[in-house]
Amino acid sequence: MISSSNQLKKRPPDYKAIVQNIFRRFSIPWAVTIIFLTVILIIPMAALVAESASLGWKNFWQEATAEVAVASYIFTFTTALIASLINAVMGTLTAWVLVRYDFWGKKIIDATIDVPFALPTTVAGLVLATVYSEDGWIGQFFTPFGIQITFSPLGVFVAMLFIALPFVVRSLQPVLQEMGAEIEEAAWSLGATDWQTFRLVILPPLLPAISAGVALGFSRAVGSYGTIVIIASNIPFRDLIPPVLVLQKLEQYDYVGATVIGTVLLFISLVLLLIINLLQQWGKRYADN
Repeated sequence: MISSSNQLKKRPPDYKAIVQNIFRRFSIPWAVTIIFLTVILIIPMAALVAESASLGWKNFWQEATAEVAVASYIFTFTTALIASLINAVMGTLTAWVLVRYDFWGKKIIDATIDVPFALPTTVAGLVLATVYSEDGWIGQFFTPFGIQITFSPLGVFVAMLFIALPFVVRSLQPVLQEMGAEIEEAAWSLGATDWQTFRLVILPPLLPAISAGVALGFSRAVGSYGTIVIIASNIPFRDLIPPVLVLQKLEQYDYVGATVIGTVLLFISLVLLLIINLLQQWGKRYADN
């Protein structure tokens, strides 16, 4: 009896049975999803944060708050925010026209909205730099007034408008298609004015979709590199964006500085996405009420 009990104690653990028990508790789709997200998202972000943390708080803070870095943060996020707010208005108007009106060339314009999605970023930057140059198709009309678009902060702003617009339009189109015109007609029949109909009937259901489109467009504009690097002058304290600053530091073999800038961008992006998600939840509650 003693020998048999010792043999049982010495028996190695059945790892196969342990793994099977784990998969019995959690479904395979759940496990595959968690593993995929861990490998693709969580581990890379954790590695970036861990590498930055190894520098120590003092060195990290010095790199993160360098004058050129702070200037690039302020310029990028301010420009992206303004571009996103303008796209919120123009994207809503564009989606409204594409859904509610029939006109010649509608399908062509509707397909053109997706061009920023399909066009390589460097090609998009080259196209914008050509069109908005001093002698370009559009830029030539601004040259007599002394307005330079390419290789200036204004060029970065135009590029962000170009990048972020499709997100708002595509987020709103399905909502507008499901809404229909019946609710507007019902509001008019009850004596509501056009402004009251828009503010109280049309806008509330659109707020969550507008918020989602603005959030996606803002994130895309902040993280864009190829489109902006061609149309901007990339001069510090003028129109330098953090992704270009990271590349410049890598070219100078300043891996520490590049890691710190990347970590700051990651943290700011997570905070902004949290704020935007809270706004989206508020918009949904507002629409339900």
